[in-house]
Amino acid sequence: MIARLLFRFTAAVLLALLFAAFELAAAPVAPALEWAPPGGSAVPAATLALDVEYDVRGLVANAKVVQRFRNNTPHWLQGRYQLPLPEGAAVHTLVLRIGGRLIEGEIREKEQAQVEYRAAAANGQRASLVERTQGNVFTTAVANVGPGETVEVEIGYAQRVPYRDGRFELAFPLTFVAPYSQQLAAGAPSTDIAAFDAASIGGDAPNVSIAVELHPGLPIVALESDSHRVTVEMRADAYRVRLANGNVVPGRDFVLSWRPAPSREPGAALFVEHRPDGDYALAMLVPPTQSVEALPRELVLVVDTSGSMHGAAMEQARAAVDAALARLRPEDRFNVIEFDSDTHALHDTSVAATPAAVAEARAWVATLAADEGTEMLPALDLALAGAPPQGYVRQVVFATDGAVSDEEGLYTLIEDGLGATRLFPVGIGDAPNARFIEQAARMGRGASVVIRDLGEVASRMDALFAKLDRPVLRELDVRWPGVAEGYPRELPDLYHGEPLIVVAKLADVKGPLAVDGLTANGAWAKSLALPIRNDVGIARLWAQAKVESLEDELRRGGDETLIRPQVVEHALAHRLVTRYTSLVAIDKMPARPPGADLDNVAFANGSGDDALALALAQGATPAPLMLLLGCFGLLLVLASRRRAVLA
Repeated sequence: MIARLLFRFTAAVLLALLFAAFELAAAPVAPALEWAPPGGSAVPAATLALDVEYDVRGLVANAKVVQRFRNNTPHWLQGRYQLPLPEGAAVHTLVLRIGGRLIEGEIREKEQAQVEYRAAAANGQRASLVERTQGNVFTTAVANVGPGETVEVEIGYAQRVPYRDGRFELAFPLTFVAPYSQQLAAGAPSTDIAAFDAASIGGDAPNVSIAVELHPGLPIVALESDSHRVTVEMRADAYRVRLANGNVVPGRDFVLSWRPAPSREPGAALFVEHRPDGDYALAMLVPPTQSVEALPRELVLVVDTSGSMHGAAMEQARAAVDAALARLRPEDRFNVIEFDSDTHALHDTSVAATPAAVAEARAWVATLAADEGTEMLPALDLALAGAPPQGYVRQVVFATDGAVSDEEGLYTLIEDGLGATRLFPVGIGDAPNARFIEQAARMGRGASVVIRDLGEVASRMDALFAKLDRPVLRELDVRWPGVAEGYPRELPDLYHGEPLIVVAKLADVKGPLAVDGLTANGAWAKSLALPIRNDVGIARLWAQAKVESLEDELRRGGDETLIRPQVVEHALAHRLVTRYTSLVAIDKMPARPPGADLDNVAFANGSGDDALALALAQGATPAPLMLLLGCFGLLLVLASRRRAVLA
């Protein structure tokens, strides 16, 4: 009897620890460098710093990200770390500063860059390599960091500044949630390395500094950050924004927003970059604001209840779905779907939004809790299945943090199964997967919303559903002067507060840009003259859009032997890091003495909040899986002993 009770008690404790480990594995982690020798606990790299500088001009932001750390060990080191960047970041620059040397990166095909980096590492040369691993996550490797040396890795990129709901918004990810499959399958570097005394490394907590030079190009009001305290200094037509408290420890994404002055609400903005190989243009058009009759709709609400949504994110998701249900009209139809490792729908098909049906749904949503894995594909497949009822507009609102691994499979599903449906992803939590949220909205011909603050749920969801009630422009057509290649190829419907943003490569800038479409009141048209000024950065944004279009072709089953050369051609011409190209920086002179060992370390994204999460993150077996195996191993031992006692 005592053995049986001990067995049950131990099993319950171990299972509780197991679930806690999975929650820790899914916790947001900061893009921080850490030494992580195999078999040892991760410790912060000495004098770690992350400096971010933005130069924003109109709709284009050019950014410089510098990560700085010091090797306090007596060993020559190499290692790698992951750095999340904003959605749509076009990475084009790599600079390595180490040992008084400055080494600038070159763009290469991915395999060639890897060969050059490995050869340089083996030869004792200082080197760095930047690769795109998944979505907006980039991996940086550094080789031959000498004892006591300070290393500085600079990455430059361009991005478009999003505009929605009457405000511009610039965001930099300071937290990073590993995709579900990475939490279960990611391990330590495969190369065995010499161990060293982790206690000798030491170092301060990772700090971040952020500076923004903003040239908005028009009068603005309400320049502010909802995520951090900032100071703003005005200089003629520019604004200098800094963190009010200097450096901050990463804990939530940095977000800066600004609104145009009401009297100058932009109906359109057009920018052109002149280059030897052609002219590149970026246009933003805000549709006219007018009252339109609401259409009957079928609203499908999908909520992520996986373990990565635990805590405030789950509260936000429940509140977001509840707000959507409260807005339903009697003539609407609806359904609610929740998913973790499994998918469950409230009803087999959509039902009329009667008061009783809405009350039942709100009560069901209130009971949802975060648990288990993130299997998004079956839930999205169910939401897109079939066709909307005759005369109804189907709108799928998908609330998630986007911590998934099979993004490509999800994109393919959206493209193949969208039909007449429109998809509206809602990013939840301090660090939602912004790239997935934006890409899913683009492919779903809808719009996206990111909610980082629990206090914003009601206002942001009200704005979203007010927008869904008011589709403004349909059947859009954009005509550039002369011969042009523009993106996106397929233009979305425009809802109230959502602009149309297009980029194009032009053979000739003579003549106007013409846009037309249909509103509820009839035809609408807009014409814009192309400016003669030169706005730097648009060519790279066009090349990035071109690459994304080619990658979409791959997802649709295109021939990689034909598509890859095109991606490589544009990536090399515009110095872009893509799935087929990388940036590599190599010092010509060897630095590591002949015969000195080169130790390999992992520069992991460490959590600043939970030391246990760091301790569990090491080793060739991932933390949750390692703990799971340990639990089952101990249970097996106890069970065998119990059988022996009973025998």
